[in-house]
Amino acid sequence: MAPRLQFGVLQFFSWPGRRRSIPEVYRRAFERIDIMESSGGYEAVWLAEHHFTSHSVSPSVSMMGTHIAARTERLRIGTAVTLAPMYHPLRLAEEIALLDVLSDGRVNWGAGRGNDPQEFGVFGLDLPSSYARFRENVDIVLRAWQTDRLSYQGEFHSFDNVEVLPKPVQRPHPPVWLAASSLDAIEWSAKAGHSILMDPHSSHADIGVKYAAYRRGLRAAGHSADDRVTPMARLVAVAPTDAEAIEVAAQGAEWTVSSMRDPRRRGLSKKIRLASAEEKAQDTRSPQERYVQDVIIHGSPERVVEQIRRLREEIGLHYLMCAPLSHRSFLLFTEEVIPKLV
Repeated sequence: MAPRLQFGVLQFFSWPGRRRSIPEVYRRAFERIDIMESSGGYEAVWLAEHHFTSHSVSPSVSMMGTHIAARTERLRIGTAVTLAPMYHPLRLAEEIALLDVLSDGRVNWGAGRGNDPQEFGVFGLDLPSSYARFRENVDIVLRAWQTDRLSYQGEFHSFDNVEVLPKPVQRPHPPVWLAASSLDAIEWSAKAGHSILMDPHSSHADIGVKYAAYRRGLRAAGHSADDRVTPMARLVAVAPTDAEAIEVAAQGAEWTVSSMRDPRRRGLSKKIRLASAEEKAQDTRSPQERYVQDVIIHGSPERVVEQIRRLREEIGLHYLMCAPLSHRSFLLFTEEVIPKLV
């Protein structure tokens, strides 16, 4: 039996064109979160972490989450994601546990490896070791939350009899998801029995293929795939008419594709579309066109409702972590889309 349809918001703190002040970027995001809290249609806000880019000016999801915890009572606070390799794992365990205490047990912890060469370079980390570092850090955080005093001998960290405080309110720990974009990451997560977050930049079809592979991997490893919540991040453009929504989607695609192709972030653009060389050769569309048509949910409220219903049927979408491409998109999604789907 498929889990019930749930909604969250993947909250970027984008600064396109630097047209507004950064405090205004935050203020508008907090207004959106206030609406999410009062509407009752959303399960969680998921906070994106990025560094050294106007793509999202939110370098600390734990600090941002603490502010949101103070202004909400119901909404869960997710991280999508905490860039786990860039932290000392015990400091990370402390901060997320503290957020869980201050929010009265409302944390959804999403952890990711990250793949931005600029972020890794500035922090003095290397990409080749990031997979192993990520997995070790996640392992340490989970052990720190569940162990009175932690002793650990790993490739990157060693501790002896350390008491990590505070412990989370949620026991044995907050629900945990690992970001998994590649088939290798999905295979590893399924084998280890981890829940996953699915990325906003792959096509709907690719998300379906990867989700099916994940469920097969869970079962093959002896883990249950039933009732497991798998948030799927999708960019969303909603407007009164389909034509207006396409314009919003096109602007969002241009901003996203350009941001990924920044020379300082070399290598990120491959996330836009996972396809074979033969498929790419036959597809004459621009990256922006592919992004609008294959990645972004867009249209009038009625069309968006139908798209979500189709994705639920075709790829098993049951938790939409939507990233609205405009404030009007968010309002229309909240007021005219969600009520028709719950």
